[in-house]
Amino acid sequence: MSHWKGQSKGSVLGYRIFVFCIQKLGIRTAHLLLAFVAFYYFMTAWNSNRSLYYYLRYRLRYSLGATVIGFYRSYFTFGKVLIDKTAISAGMRNKFTYEFDGIDILKSALKRKNGGILLSAHIGNFEIASYFLEDINIENQINLVISDREHQAIKDYLSKVARKSSIKFIVIQEDLSHVFAINEALTNNELIVFTGDRYMEGTKTLRAQLLGKETQFPAGPFLIASRLKVPVIFVYVMKEPNLHYHLYAREVEIKHRDAQGLLQSYCESLSTMIKKHPLQWFNFFDFWKDYSK
Repeated sequence: MSHWKGQSKGSVLGYRIFVFCIQKLGIRTAHLLLAFVAFYYFMTAWNSNRSLYYYLRYRLRYSLGATVIGFYRSYFTFGKVLIDKTAISAGMRNKFTYEFDGIDILKSALKRKNGGILLSAHIGNFEIASYFLEDINIENQINLVISDREHQAIKDYLSKVARKSSIKFIVIQEDLSHVFAINEALTNNELIVFTGDRYMEGTKTLRAQLLGKETQFPAGPFLIASRLKVPVIFVYVMKEPNLHYHLYAREVEIKHRDAQGLLQSYCESLSTMIKKHPLQWFNFFDFWKDYSK
């Protein structure tokens, strides 16, 4: 696809198969089954492969051989993240280990009692953060701003097998009513999470360089975060070997109403994380809009 359309691929049957494997055969067995699914996407997902080729070959400067192998490894890693998220939400949190890098920053933001903005990206697996953050009693204080365009049948099925997350969701609405929900959450000293690396066609954008190439980003998260006098924190939850996850949190200093400056800091932070975990940035579309080198 030439741009992000607000939803990902998948079917209810596919989720049922993997949930069965997770529950009856174990997480690692589900990962083994995933090897065949990843190969299917490797062979058939031409649009995603085209985007991955540009990302790996020209933005990360992989060799041709490493780029082709990267197609498969990207799909395989993405599938493992989805399996892990399903397993953790289904009550298998104790099967995983995790560590916090900067958790005191989140605690400090809550102690200030004026809310905060967390800026993340479609990298790693931030949605599982709530199941880890329960250990430090950050319950019902995190709101994730999302586009609600996933297949309803998939959402209905997952709601039956997953334990309810303490993360609350604020769905972006065409009438902008989500802005009131964001303001209410901040008034209640809650944290608002935005992903800053995808935008819907027709919405306002800002431009900045990521990995050496200029592209567009959603203006909303950066305009809001730069205008409110609340802490702004970059956060990521990254998958590591052996069912281990690592949460990173870094507070950023910004000038009031300097959305462009905040976006630049965000791009620098995201670039660092991408280079550290290149196969965990799951934007399988034409992020830079063209394929000129």
